[in-house]
Amino acid sequence: MAIKPAEIVNLAGDAGRYKADLGIPNFLVRGFMGGTFIAAGATLATVCSTGLEASLGPGMKAFVSGAVFPVGLVAIVITGMSLFTSDTMLIPVAVFQGKTTWKKVGSAWLWVYAGNFAGSLFWAYLMFWGPFRKYGTAELSVFGQSAVAMAQAKVLPYAAAGVAGLSSAFAKGIACNLLVNLAILLGLSADNTTGKVLGIWFPIMAFVACGFEHSVANMYIVPAGMMLGAGVTWAQFLIWNLLPVTLGNILGGMVFVGGAYSFCFKGELSPAIQSRPALVERKAA
Repeated sequence: MAIKPAEIVNLAGDAGRYKADLGIPNFLVRGFMGGTFIAAGATLATVCSTGLEASLGPGMKAFVSGAVFPVGLVAIVITGMSLFTSDTMLIPVAVFQGKTTWKKVGSAWLWVYAGNFAGSLFWAYLMFWGPFRKYGTAELSVFGQSAVAMAQAKVLPYAAAGVAGLSSAFAKGIACNLLVNLAILLGLSADNTTGKVLGIWFPIMAFVACGFEHSVANMYIVPAGMMLGAGVTWAQFLIWNLLPVTLGNILGGMVFVGGAYSFCFKGELSPAIQSRPALVERKAA
């Protein structure tokens, strides 16, 4: 059964309040697991799309990557873990509804971001010893070669383009998190697992297939490629990808979804709309 739009926004505020009050240890552990799950989805996308461009064309390669990547966010939402990109929308919505404070927003973002980064690096290290190299030897598997190419494509073209590259990464970050948080709202609209999965799946598939930029996914994709020998430095990654993408993700989540929906339904968020406390933790992403 679908929930009315105003109640979805109310539930988003309740979820944001719940997220804001978790505390640093919880932020770190849930963030670690969230980063790991997103990285697992990115790994699946790498494996499933490898070699497809030559046989089916770039469009089908992008479609297949997008079709399998959402497993990570589905796992985060269903199991109640934390993701920086969704928290850029959920917790500010709680502020807009008077349910938490901006001080708590900053703390949650910082520690969840750190946890996501740690989880992403952990998974990258597992893949370095796993399917991306042949039985732990120095020889890369075909999937490892694809991972190296993906890491370089996430950084070097932006660096080569200079300021225009920064603008491109920033714009792709906005578009990405607009769709990610649309997926979160659609997930909140359903009371059953099937509805949640379907609501999450399609917007996430769209952002991946379109080539938009997700900061947490990039915390895995680029370091994994670097471990395997990609010609990218940490400074290049941070300056030409992670920083502008993170800023774009924040703007896309907080303003273009959280701010827009809070404004549109502010007049309908009355005491008559009852939150569902038992569902808040399960629905939070």
